[in-house]
Amino acid sequence: MAYRLIWSPSARFDLREISAYIAEADPMAAAKFIRGMFNTVERLSRFPESGRIVPEFGDSNIREVIRRPCRIVYRIRHSSEVVEIVRVWHAARGVPELPW
Repeated sequence: MAYRLIWSPSARFDLREISAYIAEADPMAAAKFIRGMFNTVERLSRFPESGRIVPEFGDSNIREVIRRPCRIVYRIRHSSEVVEIVRVWHAARGVPELPW
């Protein structure tokens, strides 16, 4: 059974900021990048543990998938069958700051 995929307010904000930044130079590239982000996370509803455990946190329920140059950090909630995209973090920014 597929998990429900949700985006936290922080992740939605991150995505808007990244898109706006790319769109300043190339709106079509921004649209392509966002489509790629959504394609990357869609599989998580069927395979929630397919991402790697975020090394900085060491929690098996906090995972990430990479869509260069970003780390898409997500939280698995097995009890409610939810995958929550928590942050879309540019890799150059260091350790992702997670809202709790």
